[in-house]
Amino acid sequence: MNKLLKVTALAGVPLLAAAPLLAQDAGAAAAGGEAAEHTAFILNTLLFLIGGFLVMWMAAGFCMLEAGLVRSKNVTMQLTKNVSLFAIAAVMYYLIGYNVMYPLGNWSIGTDETGGYLGAFGVAVLEAVGIGAGEADDLSYASTGSDFFFQLMFAATTASIVSGTLAERIKLWPFLIFTVVLTGLIYPIQASWKWGGGFLDSQWGFLDFAGSTVVHSVGGWAALAGVLILGARNGKYKDGQVVPIVGSNMPLATLGTFILWLGWFGFNGGSQLAMGTVGDAADVSRIFANTNTAAAGGALAALILTQLMYGKPDLTMILNGALAGLVSITAEPLTPSLGMATIIGAIGGVIVVFGVPFLDKLKIDDVVGAIPVHLFGGIWGTLAVLLTNPDATFAGQIVPILIVGVFVFVVSYIVWSILNMAGGIRVDAEAEETGLDMTELGIEAYPEFST
Repeated sequence: MNKLLKVTALAGVPLLAAAPLLAQDAGAAAAGGEAAEHTAFILNTLLFLIGGFLVMWMAAGFCMLEAGLVRSKNVTMQLTKNVSLFAIAAVMYYLIGYNVMYPLGNWSIGTDETGGYLGAFGVAVLEAVGIGAGEADDLSYASTGSDFFFQLMFAATTASIVSGTLAERIKLWPFLIFTVVLTGLIYPIQASWKWGGGFLDSQWGFLDFAGSTVVHSVGGWAALAGVLILGARNGKYKDGQVVPIVGSNMPLATLGTFILWLGWFGFNGGSQLAMGTVGDAADVSRIFANTNTAAAGGALAALILTQLMYGKPDLTMILNGALAGLVSITAEPLTPSLGMATIIGAIGGVIVVFGVPFLDKLKIDDVVGAIPVHLFGGIWGTLAVLLTNPDATFAGQIVPILIVGVFVFVVSYIVWSILNMAGGIRVDAEAEETGLDMTELGIEAYPEFST
């Protein structure tokens, strides 16, 4: 017993010695209560920033996927388009798009402590048509700068979708001019109807968590309008037959798909828009898991289906099947179980396998399969919300799909038509045969292999 008392006494000595320090720490903690209150703000901002740079990494994925699926004589053009469209999106979303997308707030910022950005030209445009700025929203739950950065990446993604469909025969500058209109006006206007507190959200109760419709189908509709005016590549459809045109680099296309798969965790996970509570962190984890398994379901469905239909698996279908699975889960990645998320993604993969030959029957030449992946998959994903989210209604999902589709397709068709009348959007037959790398840019991606 004496030994136990001695040990206890010895153990108490450092605690007694530390008592003043502990008291000081307690006082400091009380004085630092304000810092503790900012924890959620910091975590939410971090989620926006991490999600944003993951979505930016998707730009590299689109670039590599397209570079792999076009012929070697057109690779430099795809690289140039993807870098340029991202830069254009960054500038146009700053000047106009951000303020158009959030007409009820988020305007003023650029000098405030949250680190936001002022799109003065965007404010001027809206005020010119009678929309006042009102009270700026300082996004007290996260840094406004982080919100701007995150939302910008979605605008850039929309433009990336268009690039692949129109590859191998479109002129560079008409495409870039269309990108200006798409990222500065078309995308932000319709996105404001849902994410900016507009009528699709307030009147229709439209549910689109991360943008199966707002981002992916918008890119698909814009691409469809362009390809209808642009026409098919020379030699693609001959004597009633579809002539396969094989891409130049399947490893590069596969790398691009994995980059997109990785970036999608930021796309969907970041769209939780909060990580300051245990519940939010758990939801982000579920979103990650469902996003991943939907991609897996889409890839496996395409793998099995192409084996059954063609006797051999088709790699390009498998890659697009994974991407269609990702698009399909984007409208609602939180509420499904893992099993249901896999099924939703698998149906997206099936849609791609049937969607590509369907477009070929219509002689719509989509070089990378972006329309089946992003338009068809986006429509399916938006409807699939009805399967797992009890707050969704059929009218609340299908009517916004139609409204967004009609708006984007009609406006895009008008813009493409104006560009076509102004100077043409398609290269001539000789330039197409030679390749856009040399005729439009003068730089080959693989000069050592040129003949």
